[in-house]
Amino acid sequence: MKTELIRMTFDRARADVFCFDNDTEVREYHAMIHVTDPMLPFGQQLEAVLSAYHDLLDRLTGAHAVFKRYFLSDAANQADAVVLADVTDCAKSIIQQAPLDGTKVGLWAYMMTGVTTAVTKGGLYEVSHGAFRHLWNGSACNLAANSEYQMRLLFNEYVMQLMEEGCTLKDNAIRTWLFVNDVDLNYGGVVRARNQVFFTQGLTRDTHFIASTGIGGRQQDPNVLSQMDNYAIAGIQPEQVHYLYAPSHLNRTSDYGVSFERGTYVDYRDRRHVFISGTASINNKGQVMHEGDVVKQTHRMWENVETLLAEADCTYDDVAMMIVYLRDTADYAVVHALYKERFADKAFIIVHAPVCRPGWLVEMECMAVKTNSNDSLPAF
Repeated sequence: MKTELIRMTFDRARADVFCFDNDTEVREYHAMIHVTDPMLPFGQQLEAVLSAYHDLLDRLTGAHAVFKRYFLSDAANQADAVVLADVTDCAKSIIQQAPLDGTKVGLWAYMMTGVTTAVTKGGLYEVSHGAFRHLWNGSACNLAANSEYQMRLLFNEYVMQLMEEGCTLKDNAIRTWLFVNDVDLNYGGVVRARNQVFFTQGLTRDTHFIASTGIGGRQQDPNVLSQMDNYAIAGIQPEQVHYLYAPSHLNRTSDYGVSFERGTYVDYRDRRHVFISGTASINNKGQVMHEGDVVKQTHRMWENVETLLAEADCTYDDVAMMIVYLRDTADYAVVHALYKERFADKAFIIVHAPVCRPGWLVEMECMAVKTNSNDSLPAF
């Protein structure tokens, strides 16, 4: 089994690529692609990212795109160009969360070998291998009257898409990302809509919720107040899915009126996938820790994530990618220095995205993967 970070340089771009290879036909890669010259106009920066991505695919023999997320500095003026330039047949998320290294565009690309891809009738992107169909979707949005109505409609549409694939929100949905335009103003509506839909779908504190990140993010159209990306697995069995709580460090989200899991891991015969939700500097009473101090908040956030990973029998060594969200762009230099010191061997990106509580200055999410050995389960 091999996990490693591969650093690649290209013309005007670089990529940090995590590779998971357990000697099966499905290798996994997470690439964070960064522009190296922030002085370039957007068109040339996008061209540099796309060129690096295609060169990367050429080097990763047999790899297929599973999911992509573009981080933009100005979606109103940039999103159309991304849509036109990237026609890859995979789920694509496009969101205004400016890379804080001074560039205009960054890309997270998740890739696998040994899989087949298709688009379902309901518009989800299907990645198939063995007994499972992995269903991805990106940039779902609508123009209902407010953030609550928009999010309720998004979830209702997602429930219908899953039904077309013989799935349910409760049994098959693994991960969501909820992007909220002006999160301080509109997050409450998103929370109410999610709570209502989950209740109708049998998702409660006594059953389970879904791992999620709810964070500031803007679409191209300013009237879009809520955007959703999501991931579900058709064919998954209940005994394969486990939820992470870390009660020594974190409380249940339902304690303060929201409904998501701190983390989820999915077991297969040959590997374990871990999805850590957006995590901030919080204690097990639901209180913000170290208000006003981004350094102390970063350390507490790391401790919280580490505790969640440990519950999945993982460490930071197993982490494949990280996304770091900052409320205040002025905190970038200090947070970047902290990450470069501790996680120099990780693929990460730091973007501008206010967290759902003003007191939280920094939040992170991550995905991890490790070899598993459980002959009672189907292989990935």
